[in-house]
Amino acid sequence: MPSLLQAPGVSPGFLDLIEQEPLARSRVLDVGCGAGRLSLALAPAAAWVVGLDRDTALIQEARRRAEAAGLANTEFHEADVESEPYDPWTPDLVTAHLCASDAIIERAARALRPGSCLAMVSFHVDQWKETGKVSRFAYDETRMRDALERQGFRVEALEVEREVRRVSSVEEGLAAAVGLEDRWKADGRWFRYIAFLESGGRTLTRSHLLVKARRQGEAQ
Repeated sequence: MPSLLQAPGVSPGFLDLIEQEPLARSRVLDVGCGAGRLSLALAPAAAWVVGLDRDTALIQEARRRAEAAGLANTEFHEADVESEPYDPWTPDLVTAHLCASDAIIERAARALRPGSCLAMVSFHVDQWKETGKVSRFAYDETRMRDALERQGFRVEALEVEREVRRVSSVEEGLAAAVGLEDRWKADGRWFRYIAFLESGGRTLTRSHLLVKARRQGEAQ
C-alpha cells in the first residue's frame, strides 16, 4: 500500500518507515528541518511538529509555508541541533533528513522515552564517490549502527538507497553535476570529478542511508 505521506525530494521508503509510527498521537521533532519540507509533510498526520534549524532565513521560510498551508500544529525555532538539548520539546519521534551526526543521535537518545523512535536519512559514504572525497557527514552501515547502539538504540531499519547515473561523455558528466560546481570548487571536489571524467569515468553516484531505531529500556 503506497504511503499517504508525500514530500518532494524525500525518499518514499523513508516516509514509509515514519508512517509506521503512531503519528496521530505523536509530537515530532524534526531536526535540521531547513525550510520545513519534511516537517510540513508530517504535520497533517501528526499531533504536533516542531522544526529546528540554525539558519534564520530557512526557519522564517518554514513558518511562512506553514501559515500558507493553514497548518496550526507546527512551530519552527532557530537552534543549533548539534549543541542544544532536545528535551524541552518532549518529542515522541525525532526525525532528521540529510542532517545526521553522532551529536544528533546522542541528543535524541537523551530526549526520547524508551520505546520511542529516531528516523534519519544520512549521506552514505558512496555519495558523490566520483569526487574522491567522503563528506564528514557521511556514514557507512557499520559506523551508523555503532553510533546508534552506543546511545541505547535498537536498530530496526538500516538501508542504503543508491542511484548511479551513467553518462556518455565528459560534457554530459559535467551537466549531471549542475548546481554542485560552486560547492565542489570550494572544497576541491570539482577538479577531482573532472579528472575522474577525463580518465574515462562515466558515473555519478547519489547514495543515502535510511535509518530507523528504537530507544531501548523499560517503557513508562
